[in-house]
Amino acid sequence: MHTKPKARADLANGKTVEAMPGIFKTTLTYNDQLMLCHFLLKEGASLPLHNHEALQIGYVIRGKLKFIKKNGESFIAGPGSGYLFESNEYHGAEVLEETEAIDVFNPLRPEYLD
Repeated sequence: MHTKPKARADLANGKTVEAMPGIFKTTLTYNDQLMLCHFLLKEGASLPLHNHEALQIGYVIRGKLKFIKKNGESFIAGPGSGYLFESNEYHGAEVLEETEAIDVFNPLRPEYLD
């Protein structure tokens, strides 16, 4: 797959979509190998257990999330927390407080192209 790179973006001018109820995603920059996304997650929202080909590494700017893994393990990520999910690793989340986070995916997630 060859995707035309999007080398620059500004959050204020980005296209924000409600990916699922209470989960707002803005795809910022990408090329074939990497994708950078900003997420705003509303308190009480949840991400069901899911997986994807892309490795995911993220950082919580503000708020609090409870991540859940398929094996039943869970952990809390708050301001300043980083996290990583391997390719095809099942994970989900409960939004404990309104949260802003940044996620990087490798390779890019085609369904997140704007």
